[in-house]
Amino acid sequence: MELCPELGIAIPVGKDSLSMKTVWRDADGEHAMRSPLSLIVSAFSPVTDIRKTLTPELRLDLGDTALLLIDLGAGQHRLGGSVLAQVYGELGDVCPDLDDPDTFKRFFGAIQSLNHAGHLLAYHDRSDGGLLATLVEMAFAAHSGLEIDLSALEGSEHDVLFSEELGAVIQVSTEALTQVVDLLNAQGLGHLTHRIGTPTQDGPIRISKAGKVCFSQSRSELQALWSETSFRMQELRDNPECARQEFQRIQDTGDVGLTSLLTFDPQQDVAAPYYRKSKPRVAVLREQGVNGHVEMAAAFDRAGFSAVDVHMSDLIEGRQNLRDFTGLVACGGFSYGDVLGAGGGWARSILFNPGVREEFETFFHRSDTFALGVCNGCQMMSHLNELIPGASAWPSFQRNTSEQFEARVVMVEIQDSPSIFLNGMAGSRMPVVIAHGEGRAVFRGTGSEEARVALRYVDASGQATEAFPFNPNGSRDGVTGLTTSDGRFTIMMPHPERCFRSIQNSWQSQDWGEYGPWMRMFRNARVWVG
Repeated sequence: MELCPELGIAIPVGKDSLSMKTVWRDADGEHAMRSPLSLIVSAFSPVTDIRKTLTPELRLDLGDTALLLIDLGAGQHRLGGSVLAQVYGELGDVCPDLDDPDTFKRFFGAIQSLNHAGHLLAYHDRSDGGLLATLVEMAFAAHSGLEIDLSALEGSEHDVLFSEELGAVIQVSTEALTQVVDLLNAQGLGHLTHRIGTPTQDGPIRISKAGKVCFSQSRSELQALWSETSFRMQELRDNPECARQEFQRIQDTGDVGLTSLLTFDPQQDVAAPYYRKSKPRVAVLREQGVNGHVEMAAAFDRAGFSAVDVHMSDLIEGRQNLRDFTGLVACGGFSYGDVLGAGGGWARSILFNPGVREEFETFFHRSDTFALGVCNGCQMMSHLNELIPGASAWPSFQRNTSEQFEARVVMVEIQDSPSIFLNGMAGSRMPVVIAHGEGRAVFRGTGSEEARVALRYVDASGQATEAFPFNPNGSRDGVTGLTTSDGRFTIMMPHPERCFRSIQNSWQSQDWGEYGPWMRMFRNARVWVG
């Protein structure tokens, strides 16, 4: 009752979930199961600028940097309830606590000030796992090594590395180190701040104290140990071969992760000359269960279109007609819960309705129209290939090889194709969001040779791949996007509308600017309309 008033926060609602108990009897007698002995607290607060979000990913591209530990435990290193204690079957005696709310408030204020000034390159909390867990998780995120020296910290190596006291590790540039330390001193945190090391481009995670190396192991070996429990569960639950491929990737030191290698300038707005001329109408098509329509409308709106929400019922009942639109986009989601197969129910609502079928066929055969199908919309449009000129070789999309719904960020390479959306982008490799359970392209007849492939999944070396998780669904030759001979109609399983702004991306290149590279495909459509 004292902490919240001191911090100026409130608890809007609470639920006692720790007192639940279930009792049952069987041949072995009476059994009781109580709720887990842990407390989960969810917190929320306003975020005024998500561009200032901090992550644990260490930056290795900004010259010399330093890692600072801000020790809000003030050197106490209490181990009660810690992971270390649990490993040895102990509870311990004294648990970490928030002893001084005023110091905590000053710490929060200092972090906000440092972040606002742009001094924080990476940030990670210490209180969930201790200092060792904090440091290795930062190294895992960056695929980096670490040189750590604990000499400035009192206590044994075990106490320092495993106590889960409040605190944080921050990464700062050595050029800004004096300014950072001055600000922390001004907040009364100087005596709690210790310079403990630096990240390295490669090499081991090495920890020393008083001139003695007390721990040294490679990042890949540690990350494999850290991930093994999840791997064992995944191996039982999913396709075991996919699970093994993903686990083996952890130890691939040549895997550079997400990158951006572009053949065009993402900051060039090729559609700018057309914005004042007109706003062509594009039908943002959806059906029951579709959920990607708002993001899609936003992307086309930013590219100079007038995006119109069109539900299938609007077309069936005559409230809207495709003759009034230049473009059509079928969005992602789960139409009809995918119970009739990927996009199958949605497609049948068109194919088996004579009036709507004719309306779509007329739209596709006009020379001044274009269409885009994304994810569920891609699946749906592949079922309409008999109505779309040049789409006869398009595949169907079936269950992922992993046997699971996959939601990830993966790398794709844009192929040389006639697609109006991907004009001038061929050869570019960049990350994109995927979210589907049935994305594996299965070609009819002769296979992909006759299809015009527009996108492929690629691995860390930029090669088209069928290996998981670079290829999240197992499509042959990494195929994940196709177009037609004249390029007016394009389908793809990835979600470019979910990452067309730089801030939508969980990872972004520093040279993208306000918009990421996927914005170009929407602008290309506006250029094509003229």
